[in-house]
Amino acid sequence: MQKTLLKFAQGLAFIPILTATSPFAMLYSGLNIPWQDNLVSVSVSLDKERADKIDAYFAKREMPLEGYGSKMVAEAEKNDIDWRLLPAIAIKESTGGKFACGYNPFGWGSCRIKFKSWDHAIEMLAYNLGGNNPTTARYYEGATTEEKLHHYNGSVIPAYTGEVLEFMELIDRGV
Repeated sequence: MQKTLLKFAQGLAFIPILTATSPFAMLYSGLNIPWQDNLVSVSVSLDKERADKIDAYFAKREMPLEGYGSKMVAEAEKNDIDWRLLPAIAIKESTGGKFACGYNPFGWGSCRIKFKSWDHAIEMLAYNLGGNNPTTARYYEGATTEEKLHHYNGSVIPAYTGEVLEFMELIDRGV
């Protein structure tokens, strides 16, 4: 939704450019579109609010991933996944990094996959869950959050999907 809104706003920015060479260009001269800048600032403040919710959840529980909320939100948006999905999986899999396998707080690849940093792990998991990796796309591309969770670990642990969804709600509510 946020990605669509941003694309819409970016598209609107081209209207004056496209009409500048038309006979109607004089109608647009001096036209001020105040709401256009507001769309971008609403997007940025929403991202900050979401990142703050993630960081607050981690901070309250002294989890090592505190401070990575903005990275998780940015990667979620970039890969078109729910902004709460990455932190919720990290909570379920490693208690927010407390029991991570090196820099793998998500238990990705049954902890056999190694990452060089928390940032790298966040980027790679978002990339995969977004359906952008050709190797894993058959599980995640075009799937709902519930379907992604089922493929992630829900087929092995039946309660997994529901438990991660609960963490997503707790993050959102700021509990």
